[in-house]
Amino acid sequence: MENEKKKDTFPRIQASASSLRTSNPIREVVDRIDTSQMNKNKPMIPLSIGDPTVFGNLNACEEAIQAVVEVTKSCQANGYPKAVGMVEARSAVAQEFSTCHCPLTAADVILTSGCSHALQLCLEVLLEPGKNVLIPNPGFPLYKTICDYIGAEARSYALLPEKEWQIDLEHLRSLIDSNTKAILINNPSNPCGAVYPESHLKEILEIAQVAKLPIIADEIYHQIVFPGNESIPIASLSQVVPVLSVGGLAKRFLVPGWRLGWIIIHDRHNALAQVREGLERLSTLIMGANSLVQAALPNIMKNVSNSWHLSVLRSLHMQANYSYERLSHMVGLEPVMPQGSMYIMVGIQVTKFVDIESDIDFSQKLLNEESVFVLPGQCFGAKNYFRIVFCAPMDKLAEAYNRMSEFCTRHVRTVQ
Repeated sequence: MENEKKKDTFPRIQASASSLRTSNPIREVVDRIDTSQMNKNKPMIPLSIGDPTVFGNLNACEEAIQAVVEVTKSCQANGYPKAVGMVEARSAVAQEFSTCHCPLTAADVILTSGCSHALQLCLEVLLEPGKNVLIPNPGFPLYKTICDYIGAEARSYALLPEKEWQIDLEHLRSLIDSNTKAILINNPSNPCGAVYPESHLKEILEIAQVAKLPIIADEIYHQIVFPGNESIPIASLSQVVPVLSVGGLAKRFLVPGWRLGWIIIHDRHNALAQVREGLERLSTLIMGANSLVQAALPNIMKNVSNSWHLSVLRSLHMQANYSYERLSHMVGLEPVMPQGSMYIMVGIQVTKFVDIESDIDFSQKLLNEESVFVLPGQCFGAKNYFRIVFCAPMDKLAEAYNRMSEFCTRHVRTVQ
């Protein structure tokens, strides 16, 4: 009988080491937040999700939608495209981002399943266990998640809130060693909303050139910049430093679910010849990005007017200004005015509150009492900050900030 029971059992199957060391910092923090205690008398206002389409006030324009409808009806884009992407779509990206000092062709572009996939390919092609890449802190948590999966080290360099989240260049330099394979920058940035001026980008390039390191430039928020700032692709400022620039349709065209991103290879001196081959090989793992959106891409880029982009930008700028103004007048909070993207980071003066111990505690209690959901700064490596996505319509933002103001006033430490 005992032998028969043993036959019925099955040995425990082991997961791979790479899967078990993979973790998303946002999930690690957010999963600890208890939504069951949320105030049921107040509808949830989520200011936590980096998806501009959540509230329905920011939508793709008709020209982009029609371009996808037309290729769908044509039945000419239902098959597998080349793993690196359709030539016509890659040419459209190359044309969009070419300048007289930075010419591009379709051969310099690889299409991916969203910008996150582009980031994964760039990190996979440059890293291996024991090597490291320099990433921003605060920064987009996916960088570290991908590095953990690879078994490589993500070394975080500091961003300075008092300097509008520019890079601490001395700290950046101090992290470079013989195992460093690349410097990753995010400009305009998530979660900080920073937009780097040309002078700062040139300082970063100088460090990369001296250290002989390529740059991975996460430029998914390219051109989502507010008046007084300029969106400058870092590759346009150097004839020497090789750059892998990643971007996509998601944010600028308000279509994150369409899953089309790209890698642009800027390589004046053939330093990335083997990297280019590696990227092409890695792209075969998923057999290419969405075929319908690829086929529609040339018309999307050609037909979506600059006036539409400007109208979206005006809305985001208005929401950013309103957010900064409201948050600046709340006791215990110190927002840093964003220069672009769709995020604002807000410092918490913990000592001014009677019962707030950390950014996680602040976020949990704000959710419990006011049903306003913000992301704790620890999701991004920033203790005692929280991030707000200000894409919600103005009435929703107003309601959220009214509740937040009441929350801060209720918890503030009274002077004895």
